[in-house]
Formats: sequence, C-alpha cells, structure tokens
Amino acid sequence: MKAAIVPGAGQAPVYGDFPEPVPAAGESRVTVIAAAISHVVKSRASGSHYSSSGRFPFVVGIDGVGRLEDGSKVYFALPKAPNGSMAERTVVPEAHCVALPDGLDDVTAAAIANPGMSSWAAFTERAKLKPGETVLVNGATGTAGRLAVQIARHLGAKKVIATARNAAALDAVAALGADVTIPLVEDGAALEESFIRQFREGVDVVIDYLWGNSAERLLVAAAKAGADAVPIRFVQVGAVSGSDITLPSAVLRSSAIALMGSGIGSVPLDRFIACTGDLLRAVVPAGLQIATTPVPLADVEQAWARDDSTRRTVFTLG
Repeated sequence: MKAAIVPGAGQAPVYGDFPEPVPAAGESRVTVIAAAISHVVKSRASGSHYSSSGRFPFVVGIDGVGRLEDGSKVYFALPKAPNGSMAERTVVPEAHCVALPDGLDDVTAAAIANPGMSSWAAFTERAKLKPGETVLVNGATGTAGRLAVQIARHLGAKKVIATARNAAALDAVAALGADVTIPLVEDGAALEESFIRQFREGVDVVIDYLWGNSAERLLVAAAKAGADAVPIRFVQVGAVSGSDITLPSAVLRSSAIALMGSGIGSVPLDRFIACTGDLLRAVVPAGLQIATTPVPLADVEQAWARDDSTRRTVFTLG
C-alpha cells in the first residue's frame, strides 16, 4: 500500500510503499480518508517528541478519519506502530475509534481533532473549567490557540484573554471570542504590567501553548496580583517558545497557583479519546472554525515542507 514513510531519524516523510497492516485481536483495520499534520506528528517524525519510539522506518501520523470494514465512518487515534494514519490503510485498537457525527465533513474532522482536543482535555480533564470563569490563552493565534478561545466560550467561560507574539493576528482571535488581547511584543516591565492588570481582575484558568519567557512572566504576575488563597489553574500544553523556564520558588509558595500539564501521560488514554468524541460532536452546533488546506497524500513531500501553524494541512486519500 502507499504511505508517508519516515525512513530515518531527522528525515522528512517520503511517499512510498509500506507493508499492509494486519489487525490482531481487539484491533480494527481502517481505510483512511483523511489525516492531518500537527505539532505532535511533526515532533514524532523528527524523533524529538517525548512519546517517540525511536524506531525506523515508520508511517507518520497519529490520527485521522476513515472507514471500518463494516463501512462505518470513524475518527481514529494512535495506530499500532509502525503503522500511522498517513497511509491507505492502518490498524488501531477498537477502543481508539469514535463514530463521526452527522454533518461533520471528513477534512474538518481530521483537522480539528488533535488541536481541539488539546484544549478540550486541558479545560475539562485538568483545569475542570466551570461556567462563568475567566480563561487566559497564552499563544492564541496558532491553530490550537484559536480553537482554545472558541472552546473556552463554548464551555461557558465568562471572559477570555488571548496573548500572542503576532499582534496583527490577534484581531482575528478577538473575532472568535476573545474579550482582551495582549501582544507579547512589549518590553518586559510593560508586558508584566499588562498581565498583572488581568490577574487583579481575576483569572481562573491559564492554558499555555508557549512556555518560555511569556509563561515565566505570567506565573510571576499571577503570584503578585492573584487574590490570596484563590487557586489559579495553570495548564501547560505546548512549548513553542522554549522547553525550559526559570521559576522562582517564591511564586509557588506565595500563591495558590496550581501548575499542571495536559498531554499524553497526564490524562488516561480512554479519557483523551472520550474528549475527542465530545469535541467532534460539538464542532457543528458550536460553530467551531479551523482553516484547512487539503492535499493529496501523494504530495506529502512538498506539502510537509510548506506546512505552518496558520492552516491545518490535511492529507486526503481516494
């Protein structure tokens, strides 16, 4: 069968032939319709993601939309290695399949599942967001960040604050439901003051896609301006700005900040799958938006190099 294959460490996927997958007991063979590039997919392909197996060659892709052998259409996640989702067929555990809701098209479903699930799980499983609370999304102009703003609104957030390095792109995020936007382009003192102003007014949940300097300043501002003994749930999801920060110990001792992460390993896998099902069922009624670029899988080598965070590249088959 045809597939997008990572031949070795540090190499981009190539379009070629890969052995047909054979399902074992408790597994389903899926005929793939669509599969999207995501940050996790790219990191796994490069071998840099913490969940990478380090074994080559393998078919790239962690999720997608396809049909089971009975003809039913599903979203599926985490195919059995070395198979991935960017192939004509793949194999996944039966429990990793979710029925696709009526009215949701294949490309949108494949594109929105991974970035949308990142905040849906962070809000519902980790932060336990309650209707009427205030949310700050750090890094709100990427695909996942824009969805986090929309999902926060859908889940009942009273106020949504959005930050990003791209000041111009924040205008579009305001149109998606952000009440306050903060460009991460001010000097350090001015940026911290902008953060402090928001924490004085009250922030309940922070969803962080950046880490790095902005996360450091957010945590310091939260400790300085947050109300005493009132928890601020800070959920770390991505590290676009860097994998490490310097955090003074007094930030945690002097505040009720609850610092946690959301990702593979922090939430039980069955709950991640359930969250994705909840998200997919909400896409149409909530009007969740995501920009996509559909591309035939045969063009994977060219499309992989062109992919960026502004639109979700979705490979289509058949």
